[in-house]
Amino acid sequence: MDNLNGRNLALLVLCLCACYALATEEGKEIPATKFSQNIAPTMTFLYCYSCGYRKAFEDYVGVLAEKYPQMQVHGAHYDPPGMNYYLSKLIFALKIMIIVLVVSAVSPFTFLGLNTPSWWGHLQANKIYACMMIFFLGNMLEAQLISSGAFEIALNDVPVWSKIQTGRFPAREVLFQIIDNQLQFTEKVQENPDFVK
Repeated sequence: MDNLNGRNLALLVLCLCACYALATEEGKEIPATKFSQNIAPTMTFLYCYSCGYRKAFEDYVGVLAEKYPQMQVHGAHYDPPGMNYYLSKLIFALKIMIIVLVVSAVSPFTFLGLNTPSWWGHLQANKIYACMMIFFLGNMLEAQLISSGAFEIALNDVPVWSKIQTGRFPAREVLFQIIDNQLQFTEKVQENPDFVK
């Protein structure tokens, strides 16, 4: 009877850990970057964080800050379309649950009334190795699902560049040309006269 209560407690702890992990993942957000408190044109970058495009975003922010000091620039992660986002969350939860089951030496197969397979016994015998492999395999699958390759740019909520459609990042001169054409050289944004082209 005590063994059954211990298993129920382990299952409850496992479920609580998975719920907590999912709840903390939802709250993560990449902070926006702002250059000015004045009302000015806003450029928004949506990029694939798992692809390593954060550095490219920061480079564009630096260049735009030099040429258009009044422009506000925001950046955020581009969520993948369709079910990929939800599948990555599911894989994250499964990864945490399996690791907790391996560490706690609880067999989910006994709860289902099945015979425990030999590979589960191997995982139990090599807990550290098994947890590391589950963790890295889960991370690899999550990254593959949320990797969109996106680097989308919008000026005042109007899309002006899409890496998904073009397959490349915009050159600085091309981005400056797009900004100038979109703003029609209005008085809202003044170029920095000291900017070196």
